Amino acid sequence: MKQRLCYSSSTCEWTYDVFLSFRGEDTRSGFTGNLYRSLCDRGIHTFIDDVELSRGEMITPALFKAIEQSRIAIVVFSENYASSAYCLEELVIILECIMKKGRLVWPVFYGVSPSYVRNQEGSYGEALAKLGERFKNDEERLRKWKLALKEAANLSGFHFMFKHGYEYKFIQTIVEEVSRKINRSPLHVANYPIGLESRVQEVKSLLDVGSNQGVSMVGIYGIGGIGKTTITCALYNCIADQFEGQCFLADIRENSMKYGLVQLQETILSEMVGEKSIKLGSINRGMAVLKSKLQRKKVLLILDDVDKMEQFNALAGDLSWFGYGSKIIVTTRNKHLLHVRGVERTYEAKGLDHKEALELFSWHAFKSNEVGPSYMDVSKRAILYSNGLPLALEIIGSNLCGKTMSEWIAALDTYERIPDEDIQEKLKVSYDGLKRNEKEVFLDIACFFRGYILKDVISLLLQGRGFSPEYVIRVLIDRSLIKIDQCGFVRMHNLVEDMGREIVRQESPSEPGKRSRLWLYEDIVDVLENDKGTETIEVIMLHLPKSKDVRWNGSELKKMTNLKILTIENAYFSRGPEHLPNSLRVLKWWGYPSQSLPPEFDPKRLVMVDLSMSCNFLGKQLEHMVFLAYQKFESLSEMVLRGCRFMKKVPDMSGAQNLMKLCLDHCKNLVEVHDSVGLLDKLTRFTAIGCTNLRFLPHNFKLTSLEHLSLRKCSSLHYLPNILEDMEHIKNLDLCGTAIEELPFSFRKLTGLKYLVLDKCKKLYQIPISILMLPKLERLTAVKCGRHVNLILGKNELASSKPLMKDVRLSYNDLTPVSHSNVEFLDLTASAFKVLPECISQCRFLKYLVMDNCKKLQEIRGVPPKIKYLSAINCTSLNHMSQSMLLNQVRFLTLGKSHKLSCQVMLLTVKTNDAFSIYFG
Repeated sequence: MKQRLCYSSSTCEWTYDVFLSFRGEDTRSGFTGNLYRSLCDRGIHTFIDDVELSRGEMITPALFKAIEQSRIAIVVFSENYASSAYCLEELVIILECIMKKGRLVWPVFYGVSPSYVRNQEGSYGEALAKLGERFKNDEERLRKWKLALKEAANLSGFHFMFKHGYEYKFIQTIVEEVSRKINRSPLHVANYPIGLESRVQEVKSLLDVGSNQGVSMVGIYGIGGIGKTTITCALYNCIADQFEGQCFLADIRENSMKYGLVQLQETILSEMVGEKSIKLGSINRGMAVLKSKLQRKKVLLILDDVDKMEQFNALAGDLSWFGYGSKIIVTTRNKHLLHVRGVERTYEAKGLDHKEALELFSWHAFKSNEVGPSYMDVSKRAILYSNGLPLALEIIGSNLCGKTMSEWIAALDTYERIPDEDIQEKLKVSYDGLKRNEKEVFLDIACFFRGYILKDVISLLLQGRGFSPEYVIRVLIDRSLIKIDQCGFVRMHNLVEDMGREIVRQESPSEPGKRSRLWLYEDIVDVLENDKGTETIEVIMLHLPKSKDVRWNGSELKKMTNLKILTIENAYFSRGPEHLPNSLRVLKWWGYPSQSLPPEFDPKRLVMVDLSMSCNFLGKQLEHMVFLAYQKFESLSEMVLRGCRFMKKVPDMSGAQNLMKLCLDHCKNLVEVHDSVGLLDKLTRFTAIGCTNLRFLPHNFKLTSLEHLSLRKCSSLHYLPNILEDMEHIKNLDLCGTAIEELPFSFRKLTGLKYLVLDKCKKLYQIPISILMLPKLERLTAVKCGRHVNLILGKNELASSKPLMKDVRLSYNDLTPVSHSNVEFLDLTASAFKVLPECISQCRFLKYLVMDNCKKLQEIRGVPPKIKYLSAINCTSLNHMSQSMLLNQVRFLTLGKSHKLSCQVMLLTVKTNDAFSIYFG
């Protein structure tokens, strides 16, 4: 099916990431060769004619095919590029085959001015004059060449002038930009994109793709479920590579209510210009910043599901915000909104015709594009009820899949009683066919978890509902009620979400306190401030984009005897709760407004507690959060106390024997963790990142299930616990920035350890030999440690060390003889030795050696036999003899900012090693 090849989210049309076009005699063995090598080293599949073409193959058809199958074309305009008729012909094909398909062409002006290329001046004018004599009888061909040069020179690209920068940095800039482009994941479109291609082409023509004149805006309108978002996703995938910045802002109607318009403005800036941490503060400031950042950029902006003029104004207030060639696409259910906004180019998304509808329905009902003769009549009935609406066809078809003929007829009789315009009732038929647990999970997702990461949804539902939801989620996917995108997020169509929420609202249309789930701020405040809670309520989740106050007397939760999940973020309550239901399984209350849990509360059912940023307002009289002491958390598996600034001690946790995750990150005044924590044998994850006053951990660790331990930036921590038993499951240990002076002898019991971080341990004076004896250790980093830190190995230890550790990063001011015989990657950045220790040449598996900023390094007497890459940037004292040795022995060498290479050395390089690559400055 051709449409599926073009517009499905998982299939790519290209074979190569990059096609390199260049003048061989100018740059093949220099710039273009190094660029090709750098692209390949980053895993970027690149076509270059003398590498990819088989000997004896006809070059022109093969090149044309490679051009057509490349995602990006990089054209290297060098001094003599225009003297080659073949290069010019290739350029014409590139612009026709790639740009017209919505892909990217990047010009690289290597030692030439873009104006020379654009206006055919200098060497380009001379070359074209000579070609004019040669092809004087083919003026049309000459015209195409000149037009192609002008068109390519007007594109955004890269400009390098000799003596104005380092070539290796210029190459790195290109590689980074290519990597950023090709790593952009395509949006999910549709599993069966029936009828999509023609609709995308119609919108594309309205948008005037390919034109750089002015800014184009197109509005797509139509009823919910008709396919507006699907069209824009497919169009985005087709044309996004043509723009300097791109952003697909989905679900604006819902997300503007949930997160606020300021956060949506920040998202645009983050995706368009890389402003990851910007905080705008207000909508007006956001509008000004968007204009200033984007008005000179060619961008693609898609605003999906706009329903209010204020959203329009805040996110795309005026076309003058955007640079020439920018394209803005808006989807909405309200055509009048586009008219008021002055959008002249509009497109009505219409339903599928009978043939298209039958094919889409067949794929979902029969997993084939053909309908069996016995099911043709009932299939036509189903299509009739769907009115060409793709969402309805998908859900009805999925609901009928695998059922008997009698079940089909019964279901279709139900659909027949529903008015044509009531799409939600049609969708609800699929809900009615679910089992009890399936309905509960569906309603939870519709009310709370749309847009969450799947694994978080599974965790919350497991904790809150008490059963594993994986099978249920698979059922919902099979029924097309939810989808999981390529990034692992749970997706649900707006109409399906509306249907689920309406089911909950109909439980008690006028009294929110009698519904099973509460998610709207107004409903939750009404119930809490007016004491309208009932035993019906099972879940309350209050997440606000801006902080708001809630005034209550604290007793309103008493009547909610079946409340299982209570999560509150960004809401400030006037006082703490006097009652918490014993039915609670998940309690997530950021800024919990009390120094204790209610005395009558029995937490034995609690599975997850998150009281982050709690007690911050109570004052320093709190010695610690006494509400945790002596409680019996029999079922507790996860506890999060992030950012509790006035907690000084984690008390006795022996009542929480089922605890698996403990987070104490950024508790700035935490001093001590009780010994009982070191004996929680089910604990798998323990983090205390940024606890700058933490001094006392448990004396002993008997954490046999622990997988991840992070004490990063615990700058007052001087010692580690004694390890009582082998820790076979430990994988990650991060001690970066701690004040530890030594590692205990029992460290050898970390038998499962794979990754160890000791960076910035300023007081660490010795790393024991036993570290390299750990059987599964793969990576050790110890950058910027103590002044005299030593890692000493003798022959016996060297002989017995295991071959798994492949990545070592060390930075010592005094490096005692070291040998890591099984290491593949060794980083010695900023070390102070004058001579590279000869024992490193014994590292028989070493492939990558980094010695950047070793400013005192003068001599390298030998390198390991398998060395592939060596970087010695800013090694300003390195002598010529060592450089010459490296040039002969290392295949890929970086000497940027190092001592200048002599002409003799450079000449030797060129003559003796064709595969050699070098960056230097």
